[in-house]
Amino acid sequence: MSSVAADDAGEADPLNNTKNAEPSRTCKIVIVGAGVAGLSAANHLLKNNITDFIMLEGRNRVGGRIIAINIDGRRMELGANWIHGILGNPIYELASAHGLVDIIQENKPHSVVGTLPDGRRVPFHILQEIYDAYFWFFRRCEEYFLCKYLPPDGVESVGAHLRLEISIYLEQFTEPERHIRNLIFNYLLNRETCISGCNTMDEIDLMEIGSYTELPGGNIVLPGGYSSILGPLTKNIPDSQLLKGHAVSCIRWRAGLESCSTTDSGLGEDLAAKLPTTTDNNHLPDCRSGTTSLSTSPSRKMRPKVEVVCKNGKRFLADHVICTVPLGVLKETGRTMFDPPLPDYKMDSIDRLCFGVVNKIYLEYERPFLNPGLSEVLCLWDPIDPKEPVSERWFKKIYSFTKVSETLLLAWISGDEAKYMETLPFDAVSEKCTEILRMFLNDPFIPKPKRCINTTWWSQPFTRGSYTAIGIGASQVDITNISHPLYMQPTCSKPAVLFAGEHCHPSFYSTVHGAYLSGREAAQVLCVPDTPPEVVLDVEGTADLSSWLEGIKLN
Repeated sequence: MSSVAADDAGEADPLNNTKNAEPSRTCKIVIVGAGVAGLSAANHLLKNNITDFIMLEGRNRVGGRIIAINIDGRRMELGANWIHGILGNPIYELASAHGLVDIIQENKPHSVVGTLPDGRRVPFHILQEIYDAYFWFFRRCEEYFLCKYLPPDGVESVGAHLRLEISIYLEQFTEPERHIRNLIFNYLLNRETCISGCNTMDEIDLMEIGSYTELPGGNIVLPGGYSSILGPLTKNIPDSQLLKGHAVSCIRWRAGLESCSTTDSGLGEDLAAKLPTTTDNNHLPDCRSGTTSLSTSPSRKMRPKVEVVCKNGKRFLADHVICTVPLGVLKETGRTMFDPPLPDYKMDSIDRLCFGVVNKIYLEYERPFLNPGLSEVLCLWDPIDPKEPVSERWFKKIYSFTKVSETLLLAWISGDEAKYMETLPFDAVSEKCTEILRMFLNDPFIPKPKRCINTTWWSQPFTRGSYTAIGIGASQVDITNISHPLYMQPTCSKPAVLFAGEHCHPSFYSTVHGAYLSGREAAQVLCVPDTPPEVVLDVEGTADLSSWLEGIKLN
C-alpha cells in the first residue's frame, strides 16, 4: 500500500525559500487535513452558512485512514473496517440517511478452528471456555476506571492484570490442558493488541482502559465498504476549497504578534503581562492613588492572522485553523510544525499517549482451498519471546486468517512486528503466510496466493501509525489537553488554532465516529457569533477605589 499516501520527501522547504514564495491566500478558516475530522468540520461550517474556508490535504486523495482498493472483484478496506455501534453513532446515522446501510443485514455463520503449530485442532468447547473467561477478565480491567478502586500492588497495565487472572485460572488444570488453554489466551492477547492499537497489552494503562465508551449495536459492515461514507462527506464541499497535495510544514499561530516576545503557554496567561496597558485614546486620568487603562479586544478588521505554510510553497492567512493531523504526525512533527512551539503541557500529553501500528494482510488465490463452512483459522502460537530478533518472530503476531471470500483471506498484525513487516517485499510476506497456513493446517499442498497486499500505516508520512491508545502514565486528561485550542492573545474571543481527530475525543478515541464528533465540535466553536469587544479594566493601586469611582462621569 505504498501508494496510499504521496511521499513528500525531497520537496523544498518554503520556510527557507521566502524570496520566491507565492503571495498568501486569505480566508476565514483553514482546515488542515481532509480525513473524517476535517470533512466533518467542513460540513458543519457549511451547515452554518460559513463558506469562507479552505481545506489543505497532503495526500492526493481524501479520507485519511479510510481507503479501499479492488481485490477479487470487490472493494476491500485498507483502513477503517466497521462502524462501531449504532445508538448515538453519527457515522451510522449518516450512512443510514444516505442509504448505505443494509437494514435487513443478517449475521453470517462464523465457524472457527483453533490449530496448534503441529496441525492439531483444539476442541471447540475449550475455545468457547477460554473466550468466556477472557471476556470477564477484560471486563474486570475496565471496572477500575468505572468504579475508581485500586488494582493490586505493582499491577499497572492491562497485560499484567490479565496475566494475573489467567495464571490463577490455569491453576485448576494440569498439563497438557493448561498449556493448550494458555495458547488460546495468548491468541486473545495478540488479537487485543490489534483492537486496542498497541505493541503489547503491557503498554495499556489499567486504570484507563475503561475510559473508552462502546456504543450499543455491535460492529456494522457497510455493503459498499466503509469508504462509501466518503461520498456524503465530500459531496457538498466545493473542489476549489479542497486543495490536495498541500502538505503543511508550518502553522504560525501568532504571525501577527511576532514582535511580542512571550513564553505564553497558549492560553494567554503569560502574554497579558507583556501587552501595553495604556493607549493615548482610552487612557483614563490618574485618580489619586490609582492608574487605570481601558482597552478592548481587537475588532474583526484588526485581528492578526494565522499563517499556514505548505511544502509546495503555498501560503494561507486565516483567522482560525482547525488542525486534524493524526497523533502519529503530531508525535513526529509537533515540535517543528508550530511556530511558536506547542505548549509544554500539550507536547507532554502527545508524548504520553500511544499511537499504535495495526496492519492488514490480504491474500488472493486462484482457487478456493479452505472448507466452505470454515470462516477463520486461529493460529495458537506460543508466547513471543521479546529477546528474539523481530526479524525471526514477526510472523508470530499474525493470530488468525479470516475468509473474506472463497478466494480471499485477511490477516491482522500489530506493533513492532507490523512495523517490521512494512520493510519486507510483498513476496516475502506472501511466502511466510503460506508457510504458516501449511504448518497450522498440516497441509503442504496449500497454494501460494496469486496476490498479496499489506498495509503500511507506519510508513505513511501523513499517519505514522493507526490509532490512539492510552498508555501507562497517560489518561483522559491527556486527550483533553491535546484538544485544548490555542489563543493568539488573551483578549481573543475565539481560538487561533483548534484540534480535532480521533485522538481528541476522550471516550471515542481510536474510532471514526470519535474523529467525526471532534471535527464537528471544533467547527461549532467557530460557528458561535462573535462576542462584543471585551472591555479590560486594569487598575493599579486601588487603596481608595471609592475616590477613583467618583472621578468617572456617567453620560
